[in-house]
Amino acid sequence: MGAPFLITIAAMALLSSLAIASDPSPLQDFCVAINDPKAAVFVNGKICKDPKVVNANDFFFQGFNIPGNTNNPVGSNVTRVLVNNLPGLNTFGISLARIDFAPYGVNTPHTHPRATEVIFAVEGTLAASFVTSNPPNNMKNRLFTKVLNPGDVFVFPEGLVHFIQNLGKTKALAFSGFSSQNPGVNTIANVVFGTEPPISLGVLTKAFQVDKKVIDALEAQFS
Repeated sequence: MGAPFLITIAAMALLSSLAIASDPSPLQDFCVAINDPKAAVFVNGKICKDPKVVNANDFFFQGFNIPGNTNNPVGSNVTRVLVNNLPGLNTFGISLARIDFAPYGVNTPHTHPRATEVIFAVEGTLAASFVTSNPPNNMKNRLFTKVLNPGDVFVFPEGLVHFIQNLGKTKALAFSGFSSQNPGVNTIANVVFGTEPPISLGVLTKAFQVDKKVIDALEAQFS
């Protein structure tokens, strides 16, 4: 078995892995999702509505122009347009979000386990940042940050921790696009300090190298 053959097999394996790294391609014109929690069939996504009863409203979402309520501790609000509230997105591998910011508000550190995100700044001045995954040889994780003004675009790689901060004393607005109909979100603070049941204190005190009282105080914020 020669080297060229092995290289070809390796290349095909890599291309195959990339081909399945995002939502699957649709096999028909559309597959409007059925939002039925009692559906007896479990699939990777949503089961399809009968095409005969599909109508234009299945591909329509209204209200993306309405600002979200940013009167909360972090000063931001995300309005998502996913397959759950726009059934026509099913199988298309895309979704959207509107992110409103109060002055100095933050879209706190989080990840999207199933999607790359592209952010488009519309109003205000934003700092968009992401952190690389753990590098080898005890090297430091790298932080990438870019200041965005209206019209600027920035991309967050799939699965990496990222966050956005409003740098100004006025409101700010951004829109995001995702490479999945259901990108998912893991907000770091909630995932670590707000689980049910709570993560073991022994785990958290060792992970963060702090006293038990600090962990208790943090968990109280998310209970």
